[in-house]
Amino acid sequence: MSSASEVSEPSTGTESGSATNVMIEAKGLSKFYGEFAATQNVSFTVPGGQVCAFLGPNGAGKSTTMKMLTGYLSPSCGESWLAGLNIATDRIKASEKLGYLPENGPLYTEMTPEGMLKYIGEVRGVTGGVLADRLAWVADKCSLGEVWRKPIAKLSRGFRQRVGMANAMLHDPEVLILDEPTSGLDPNQVHGVRELITELAQTKTILLSTHILQEVRAICSRVIMIHNGKIVFDGPTVDLGSNEVEMEEKFRSLTSGA
Repeated sequence: MSSASEVSEPSTGTESGSATNVMIEAKGLSKFYGEFAATQNVSFTVPGGQVCAFLGPNGAGKSTTMKMLTGYLSPSCGESWLAGLNIATDRIKASEKLGYLPENGPLYTEMTPEGMLKYIGEVRGVTGGVLADRLAWVADKCSLGEVWRKPIAKLSRGFRQRVGMANAMLHDPEVLILDEPTSGLDPNQVHGVRELITELAQTKTILLSTHILQEVRAICSRVIMIHNGKIVFDGPTVDLGSNEVEMEEKFRSLTSGA
């Protein structure tokens, strides 16, 4: 187990990711709103093939960090890298490697899942038989068959979440960054998403934010924990405890107080 002060400095340079199999890299990411620091000097790396949980209480800086990692939010200082590509200077190429499910991600609610995903695929340059195959694959993996041609505006929160997940996976990215992927899903759907993430982890690198410690134990080999905008834990999941009670106690001890 390592504390924030023990986290090793990530590598630098335009070839850092490819040279060391680092697929996600945060280097000194900080975001300030006036005098308020949403995050402060957040640094970590995630190697290829790892499923890493990003934990913390509400308002800890999880979503802010994820938005900076993906280029949806510019940091006040620091850099982020995806698959060896600097997100600030190689935004388009880096985005081709990334599948991002933001918290409460926007959807084209007047469209159907089929129509929206087909449109997004074409915008990304996926066409013809390849697009047809990818649409069929995400429809199956995200269990969208029964709502495939229904307006998104009429879908439940759980189905909307699954459309967002399908959108993140549509172009077969190497890196997935998922912010609360099981939010709004029922227990059966949650189980399905966990199985899907486990399957995807065989070929992809995944960073996911969640509040569900059972989910962390089930699918994540590593945990990064943030509190008040700073990393307070980075280590193997087993170092948080051997069961959910121990994990909850460790979580509270690391995120209580100032």
